[in-house]
Amino acid sequence: MEQKEMMQQIDSIVARLTLEEKIKMIHGAGLFQTGSVERLNIPPLKMSDGPMGVRSEFMNDTWLPAGHGDDIVSYLPSNSAIAATWNTKLAYTAGQVLGEEARGRGKDVILAPGINVKRLPNCGRNFEYISEDPYLIEQMAVQLVQGIQTADVAACVKHFALNSQETERLWVNVEIDERAFREIYLPGFEAVVKKAGAYSIMGAYNLIRGQHCCESELLLKEILRGEWGYDGTVISDWGGVHHTVAAGKSALDIEMSVTPDFDEYVMANPLLPAVRDGEVSEVDIDEKIRHILLLMLRIRLIEIVAADQPKIQKNRDRKQGSYNTQEHQWSAFAVARESVVLLKNEKETLPFDRTKAGRVLVIGDNAVCHQALGGGSAEIKALYEKTPLLGIKEFFGGNSEVFFEQGYEVPKKTERDLSWQATSLDGEPAEPLVETEAQKEVRRAEYKKRAKELRDAAVKKASAPDIDYVVFVGGLNHEYDVEGLDRDDLNLPYEQDELIKELLEVRPDTAVVMFAGSPVAMQAWSDRASSILWMSYSGMEGGYALAEILFGAVNPSGKLAESLPFTLEESSGYVGADYLGRELTEEEHQNMDAHLTQEFSEGLLVGYRYYERKNIPVQFVFGHGLSYTTFQYGECSVNISEGCEVTGTVKNTGNYIGKEIVQVYVAREGAAAYEPVKQLAGFTKLELVPGQEASFTISLSPRAFQKYDVDKKAWVKVPGDYEILVGSSSADIRDRKRCKIN
Repeated sequence: MEQKEMMQQIDSIVARLTLEEKIKMIHGAGLFQTGSVERLNIPPLKMSDGPMGVRSEFMNDTWLPAGHGDDIVSYLPSNSAIAATWNTKLAYTAGQVLGEEARGRGKDVILAPGINVKRLPNCGRNFEYISEDPYLIEQMAVQLVQGIQTADVAACVKHFALNSQETERLWVNVEIDERAFREIYLPGFEAVVKKAGAYSIMGAYNLIRGQHCCESELLLKEILRGEWGYDGTVISDWGGVHHTVAAGKSALDIEMSVTPDFDEYVMANPLLPAVRDGEVSEVDIDEKIRHILLLMLRIRLIEIVAADQPKIQKNRDRKQGSYNTQEHQWSAFAVARESVVLLKNEKETLPFDRTKAGRVLVIGDNAVCHQALGGGSAEIKALYEKTPLLGIKEFFGGNSEVFFEQGYEVPKKTERDLSWQATSLDGEPAEPLVETEAQKEVRRAEYKKRAKELRDAAVKKASAPDIDYVVFVGGLNHEYDVEGLDRDDLNLPYEQDELIKELLEVRPDTAVVMFAGSPVAMQAWSDRASSILWMSYSGMEGGYALAEILFGAVNPSGKLAESLPFTLEESSGYVGADYLGRELTEEEHQNMDAHLTQEFSEGLLVGYRYYERKNIPVQFVFGHGLSYTTFQYGECSVNISEGCEVTGTVKNTGNYIGKEIVQVYVAREGAAAYEPVKQLAGFTKLELVPGQEASFTISLSPRAFQKYDVDKKAWVKVPGDYEILVGSSSADIRDRKRCKIN
């Protein structure tokens, strides 16, 4: 059907709706569904979290589990893990699986992917996001969205925009200069709109320049609808709408929240008198309905049959989806295999020799911790989850003995009757357990005693002469990588530093595996560790994928999608003790309902851009990742006659089949101190057998040589002398070529 004809039919339906019916469609009528209009056969939109799989079912009006046994799903790698693959084909595959499982569970909208820029390394939701780099975000996010939407399901890309911290996430006002806004924080969203055709976008909780994102004239009308020409559906984050008139006039289409008083939502009953009194035009409400109906048509939830009068009926040709299939499990496995990053491998400690692994010791709570049912709205009920210990045991079968020592203790938390989400808008943490100082001291002493017992047992076992290999699996868990909470620092919890140091004293060849969704400080022991592996929440097959890499069945090919700084204080977003926001000025108090103002004063210098410009060393640089084999780069060439193409060769000069990620950076000579030294502009992933040489061609976007001109309100080319840098990481540059852009 032609777009013009489709819109005519939609207009015909809109004209038949009463104002009350329209308002019923633009807010939640359940915790995860909108209102329906049975008179015209308009169904509700059914939604679900999240980025790592389709969330379990809740009761319609309370955050209690529905108690079904049919809401168990495939557990997919997190966006942070997908990003570490630097493999756009795998991102598409992961999106396909998520879309098919959402459709298989009867959902219309899946609330994913999350693509916010990783501005602060301690943000609790960084594991849900892709990168600190806008270009890498763009390339991976477009594929994720396109993959999801192949299943007749809408991706809902979140959180638009500048949602870079969890502290005061509903009430922090963000101030940012226009160039940084356009060049760092918006490109990913622009790409999913213009290139991926995302059917829906989720507005963020925070404020931007004094106005809540879900009501923002700038974000939703001027940029999203106006500049980008977006005709998709805009959905609020759950509880992100606050003002009836502002929301009614805005380009927001659907308001969702966490409370069961659905008729009292901001865009529910309170909107009726606002429209009748002329404060909000019914034309604005009609536009919201058009977007909702267009979404329903795009995902083939409905079809409009044109007879004497167009009518709505269920589209029988819609894809049915599927979940928990073997194909999905293999896809999750494929992503997990390429998501593991080899950070360090002195003396070629890894891979361990499988034929000599008669007795293997695995240490660390993260080796046995199940991560799927945690993290906030990313939580799911997994069909299964292979922990590192299980994966290693499965890998060896009965020919090797695999022992386990916990090593460190994770204090158990008290279960809550209701989901954390029921009170997530309260703004205050749950009441802490009231303890006297004496009681606290007793608890600390008991924990210290238990920690030492576990540490001593692990070290004793590791020092036994009959143990062939030792693997430590630590890092973070979803007590730290979690929605609603930012970490205080980058330090490892649970006294892990002490344990790792003691293990390395008795077994210097211990393989240290850091399992985390955001950076952790490793300097207390990293110089003594001969091998360090980095992995994020890698889904249902993550443990087996790790085993394959440890023992050489698979060559690691992941690379860091974010820098790993030494400390929080050295990161780009840290600007003193009030780095999470300052108190409001008197003028701000008068003009906005915020609690803090967060100034993105670092401007363009986010992540590696900051560390390079300020000459701040980091633990491991953006784009870093080693292999068990070696790669030799040939001389590259640059052709700028039509666009800009970078060509070159890479040869596998080692003894293992391996995959190399060729990265291209662009550096403009004479860049100002507030501009990056260089920035990622292209990449590709090559698979090579030993001795094989392959060529590559990477086309650079015109934006690699542009900046956003604030005065002209447009992207403009910046003529001058440039260096095109080709390398294996942001620091490991193998070749460079100069070129002039006129």
